[in-house]
Amino acid sequence: MTISDPSMWRGTDALGDALHALRMQGAFYIRSELTDPWGLDIPAMSDCIWFHMPVAGDCWLELDGHDPTLLRTGDCVLVPHGRGHSLVGAPGQPSVSMYEPEAEWVSDRYIVIEHGGGGPATTLVCGAVKFEHPSARGLLDVLPEVMQVQSSAGRSRLGATLDLLTMEAADRRPGGEAVITRLADILVIQMIRAWMEDDPAAQTGWLGALRDKQIGRAILAIHREPERDWTVESLARHVAMSRSAFAARFTEMVGEPAVSYLTRYRMQVATTELAETGVVVSELAGRLGYRSEAAFSRAYKRTTGVSPGSMRKR
Repeated sequence: MTISDPSMWRGTDALGDALHALRMQGAFYIRSELTDPWGLDIPAMSDCIWFHMPVAGDCWLELDGHDPTLLRTGDCVLVPHGRGHSLVGAPGQPSVSMYEPEAEWVSDRYIVIEHGGGGPATTLVCGAVKFEHPSARGLLDVLPEVMQVQSSAGRSRLGATLDLLTMEAADRRPGGEAVITRLADILVIQMIRAWMEDDPAAQTGWLGALRDKQIGRAILAIHREPERDWTVESLARHVAMSRSAFAARFTEMVGEPAVSYLTRYRMQVATTELAETGVVVSELAGRLGYRSEAAFSRAYKRTTGVSPGSMRKR
């Protein structure tokens, strides 16, 4: 399969493609059985989304720069940008690293921990999930720092997933780890989709551009065929606009010129390929439309600040 293989795309528009790209590449799940007083420090994890859901009892999320967020039973919160934060039974309670309590490894990506002082109990389902595809990273970049869905909110599909996850986590049953992790994957995507549908901030900028009939088609063309020798002229023709009108509208909606967006997207694709495959740099350069390895390496370092070789070592 090549980078531009159409079989990897199922959406019929740019927004659909962005949602289709929300496929988990790595995940780690935790069931925490906690008793007051308790507090857990969640470490920063670059490029990860943390989610937390109390399935029994209440707790608070503490994140620097934000007021404490109360999570009641059945609420769910996302921390999309990998920032470190804390979960506590009450604001200001002492906390320990989530790595400190001894863990029971149910599988290689699901653990159960017990922690606390013996008081009233809280059960949490948490996880760190990762979306590697470049289109997904573009979407994640525009999410707010904290996203909360309350159990009292009217949302039939999301509510059904929350209810199923709550019931499954209420006790330990055979196969519970498999059910919980799959429901959690669905839950994260549903929360992002609900935010995109309801929050005014999701109607502007890059997401607003995806919804635009012509600029969205141009972004979709770049995503599907980043190796093509796209220019402002060819993109404008592709969406039936004049060069000047397309250039101005793309920059206004996306926040950068079309050619800059193309280069940045190519480098996001390259970073994913370098991290996940054994592709050699010269081959990757050709697959992304560069005529030489040197030209690709210069563009990569100019965009990311490091060489392709250094990124691979990271």
